[in-house]
Amino acid sequence: MGWGKRPGAAGCGRLTWSNDEWNAAAALCATQLPLVWLAWWLFVGAGQDDYGRGGGAFGVLCVPLILPLLGVVHSSAQIMPAASLSRLLPRRSGSEWARHLVASVLVGAGWAVLGHMVWGWSLRDTVPWFAGAGILPVLFLAPLRQRAWGGWSVWLRSAGACFVLSVVGGLAVAALADEYEPPALSDGQLAGEWRGDQGTVLRLAPGGRAELTRVPAQPDFEADQDYTRCDGTGTWARDRYGDREAVLVRLDGGCGEDTHWTISGSGQDPELFALFGDPDAGDLLILAQD
Repeated sequence: MGWGKRPGAAGCGRLTWSNDEWNAAAALCATQLPLVWLAWWLFVGAGQDDYGRGGGAFGVLCVPLILPLLGVVHSSAQIMPAASLSRLLPRRSGSEWARHLVASVLVGAGWAVLGHMVWGWSLRDTVPWFAGAGILPVLFLAPLRQRAWGGWSVWLRSAGACFVLSVVGGLAVAALADEYEPPALSDGQLAGEWRGDQGTVLRLAPGGRAELTRVPAQPDFEADQDYTRCDGTGTWARDRYGDREAVLVRLDGGCGEDTHWTISGSGQDPELFALFGDPDAGDLLILAQD
């Protein structure tokens, strides 16, 4: 795989890049992805509720196929365009790898700005990750340019490095990361209005009565849908769902089956959630207290 036809290291005046250079950059991008994911989990995902979702064995088996593809995409979208941009910068601004590093950070920040403009992504959250993801591949690409590694050779080394980084980094993150603890809510704290999307309102009265407006519920056993939305009245009671505290809602009418709403969120911002359908790819519905 590659981009361009001219072999060898690129000169300052050439805006294209060689096959070997692009191939090495893609392998380096794939190699760092386990580190990027583990860093995200340590600083962002740790201590957050996973809402009962699991990666699943299929997802684990797909990782070896996904990493090379993501490496190619990342290299093509950030690292190698930054290489072309760096060759337009004045030579007095630093060495070639320094110019490439600056250009890579700028290109990553540019993608974050585009995401903010099109999809409303938070610049505070995305700029550091998008810009930072372009640093390690550039730092290691410079010495790799001096080595005559074939396409498969660099990818085999990338696979080995990914495995080592995943195991060592995963153990380190598991030891350092905070485990999520759901809030301990009293009956009085559970009572009140809980609202979700599409006009969902679940009113839990102190006496154990419940009123439902478009509240998702487990469907009838014969239904071919993951959940149904119900209106009406019913009862609620504290219960356990798996190893978690939950609220069990029973309806008086014939709409839906008994549904467990698991307690989540934090003491300041409590939530109730229910996962309908496939635990790995089902519909997650969250209610927040009004």
